[in-house]
Amino acid sequence: MSTLTKPNHIGRKISRIRELKDMKQEALAQALGTNQQAVSIMENSETIEEEKLIEVAKALGVSVEAIKNFSEEAVFNIIGNTVTNHDSAGFFQYHPTFNPIDKLIEVYQEKEKLYERLLQAEKDKNEYLEKLVKG
Repeated sequence: MSTLTKPNHIGRKISRIRELKDMKQEALAQALGTNQQAVSIMENSETIEEEKLIEVAKALGVSVEAIKNFSEEAVFNIIGNTVTNHDSAGFFQYHPTFNPIDKLIEVYQEKEKLYERLLQAEKDKNEYLEKLVKG
């Protein structure tokens, strides 16, 4: 059995993880502060420097180990088991890494600050107009 790519082709693994996350090369490039061509070259590279791999992992939201240990077989096994075995359906349950209540409070506080800035801008504008009228 011959395969076109070596089983530990890091660039190919990055490419597949990116595709599974429905991310375009341009989006990954932007997250890495580079261009699409550089991402293309990286995804065609068999090996990648550890520092670069750490950056890529962060941009993809996965661990370096997840990239190194990624295999198509494992993905298909997980999907196959989840579809055929309802007990493992919990594997795909959504567990946020943040507290939704905290996030809601944060958004509310940001909204409050925005209103305060808008109110201040109106006050400043009114003062300016009064000065112009008094003249």
